[in-house]
Amino acid sequence: MSIREVQMIAVDPAEAGEDGVRLDRWFRRRWPHLTQVQIQKLARSGQIRVDGARVKADSRLTPGAQVRVPPLPDAPEPGERRVLSDRDAAYARSMVIYEDDEVLALNKPHGLAVQGGTKTSQHVDRLLSAWGEGLERPRLVHRLDRDTSGVLVLGKTPAAAARLSGAFARHKAQKTYWALVAGNPHPTEGIIDVPLAKKGINDREMVVPVDKKDPRAETAETEFVTISRAGARVSWLALRPLTGRTHQLRAHMKAVGHPILGDPKYGDEASAALSGGLELQLHARRLVIPHPTKGSLTIEAPLSKEMKAGFDHFGFDPHEADPEPFARRSKKR
Repeated sequence: MSIREVQMIAVDPAEAGEDGVRLDRWFRRRWPHLTQVQIQKLARSGQIRVDGARVKADSRLTPGAQVRVPPLPDAPEPGERRVLSDRDAAYARSMVIYEDDEVLALNKPHGLAVQGGTKTSQHVDRLLSAWGEGLERPRLVHRLDRDTSGVLVLGKTPAAAARLSGAFARHKAQKTYWALVAGNPHPTEGIIDVPLAKKGINDREMVVPVDKKDPRAETAETEFVTISRAGARVSWLALRPLTGRTHQLRAHMKAVGHPILGDPKYGDEASAALSGGLELQLHARRLVIPHPTKGSLTIEAPLSKEMKAGFDHFGFDPHEADPEPFARRSKKR
């Protein structure tokens, strides 16, 4: 659907879920041909407004909010938007770890952005042209950081994408990440409840711990379980974000004094010394999510070569891990 004149569109409760939905994601679900850069420019220039007020692309929309939608460009004709080389199409399909008529799951590599930006031409969103354009094009329903590898799920139809997005919004998606961190957390398992706030802009943007009374504070909770240790130097953790803040896992591990190895943005001197030449040691290992129409899906992503390098260096064996490391915590509560 193209927009040729200004419209006011109410946010449907099913779109927003309990915690709201980011404005940029709401736009991309309705108009998948829009780029992140286009949405940011429309918001920055005030052409997009919510309940009459200016907003940012990452602002959260609540049920019933009135969104001012300016005239938008038409979606390109099939084949017009992005012409992928055979090599890029084959690369895109090599990432597939699960696919049916409604759901596509990729093992996103380290270093590949989910969406493009001013300095990013190769990204998952571009590679989705391997499946076609228009209604045939899979739709993003969540994101991973550029340097985080692992499970990335997409909807292959508008209805499937909406249901999958709703599962994330209602916390029905159980995400398990693996991380190698500096030192040994004590206690060995628990919940990190540290509010976070954004600081800086663009490539320099970070999230930092703040007091709960800080007006910028966003609630952020991460569950963790220690799976194994390499002496006192390094621990292998399972992490589960209970909220979905930017860089949450990386910021939380730094906040408790155990930064993730290979993290140039949230590391410290101790983690840098342990990291050597390792890349970010954070991997979206497992996702359990309701299927859009039938039962439940459990998807696991094999270790990336970057994570495997870390496991090999510190002597960890991925086969030693409990596939559901948080189950024992559930029994204790």
